[in-house]
Amino acid sequence: MPTFDLTELDRLERRERQLTILAAVVVLVMAAGMALLMYPLVFVHPVQAEKWPLRFAFFGFCVLSLLIAAYLLDRQRTFRNVKQQLVSQLQRNVELQNRGNADLLHTIPDLSQFQDRLAMDYRRAATMQQTLSVLVVKILFTQNSADANKETAALGDAARAIARIMRPTDSMYLLEPALFGLVLSDTDTATANRLKGGLEQSLRLVGANNNFSFETFVCNYPDHAKSAHELEEAVFLHLSAQRAWLEATETEAH
Repeated sequence: MPTFDLTELDRLERRERQLTILAAVVVLVMAAGMALLMYPLVFVHPVQAEKWPLRFAFFGFCVLSLLIAAYLLDRQRTFRNVKQQLVSQLQRNVELQNRGNADLLHTIPDLSQFQDRLAMDYRRAATMQQTLSVLVVKILFTQNSADANKETAALGDAARAIARIMRPTDSMYLLEPALFGLVLSDTDTATANRLKGGLEQSLRLVGANNNFSFETFVCNYPDHAKSAHELEEAVFLHLSAQRAWLEATETEAH
């Protein structure tokens, strides 16, 4: 999800405050200079016929100058309040999104349910002489996104991107914290690869905003595997690689 740069907002607020103070000082200095020039004409050597009109103009000018300076300062206060409200709303939206992403990830079935579904679909495919494909998506985080909330947000966005390309007969599972598995019933290798291509295109857009890359692979029965056990072995091979990558990342962090 696109977010505001808080550092940039702070820099803009600081610059706005400096410009406001400068403008108020310039207005007051120019007003004071003008008042000093007007003072002798109004109070020291006034023209009797124009005495009170000049004094009214003098005091009106002073009041107007003060109002302009007050307006500039009030404008700066309003800008600061709007910025604080914006940041507060942004933080609230981020918290809600993180909570929604966490809830979404908890609703995705896990590895044991993946194994049960794969075994059931394999028996159906073998009995009815149909095809069966498994699509695995591994999310790889960069060092810049090594934050629990950011990773949760990224995984939630990735799960939504995967769900968008799924068909009604497909099912998605969370095999590891950053490893998704899709069981594609009655799907040959060519169709699975087309789905993989569409998924990769969608994940590239999501990954650009969340600082992650990804890897995908397709395993098909009967092209690549002759049994449900061989399909599981292909997935477990990537699970092992994922665990090794997570352990190496944690070692580097420590």
